[in-house]
Amino acid sequence: GQQVRGGTIVDATIIEAPNSTKNASGQRDPEMHSVKKGTKWYYGMRIHIGVDPLHGFIHTVTGTAANAAEVKEAPKLLREDDEVVYGDAGYCKLERYVTDGKERRYEINRQHGTFRRHYGDSLSWQEEREIEKRKSSVRCKVEYAFHIVKDIFRWRKTRYKGIPKNLNYAYLAFASANLYMLASFT
Repeated sequence: GQQVRGGTIVDATIIEAPNSTKNASGQRDPEMHSVKKGTKWYYGMRIHIGVDPLHGFIHTVTGTAANAAEVKEAPKLLREDDEVVYGDAGYCKLERYVTDGKERRYEINRQHGTFRRHYGDSLSWQEEREIEKRKSSVRCKVEYAFHIVKDIFRWRKTRYKGIPKNLNYAYLAFASANLYMLASFT
């Protein structure tokens, strides 16, 4: 009975794949790729989700190799009736990639150190910090969905070879996460 419409929070997470070559073919999974996040390297796939900003229910799930850019996959997560889109700093300039012609408001968090560097310790820096805090308070719902799937359901590593098989598992995991949230919501 919960309606999911009006906006979307977009985010992505990396699901690691086993990098062992001790198998019959002597190779790692060819569909998975390596990516550097911060100072650490990951090998696996990236799961992208679109979440309702009001309740936190997941409405769209896609999967790519880990080295695919988050911002290029984000237009697939948006719906026709979305008026506002929330995202972290990885989605800067998202409006350049959305080509459906709909008018939307993009509430994308800036990188942590950038606004302080531009404003110093002025009053405008404090105002900017409050704006970023409000954006983050909405965007935290997507992190809860990832918490359910990765920590409660314990899906941190891929279980199958290939992105399509693992994407089917992701559909099941995130649909179950919606049920889990609905049970705790009511």
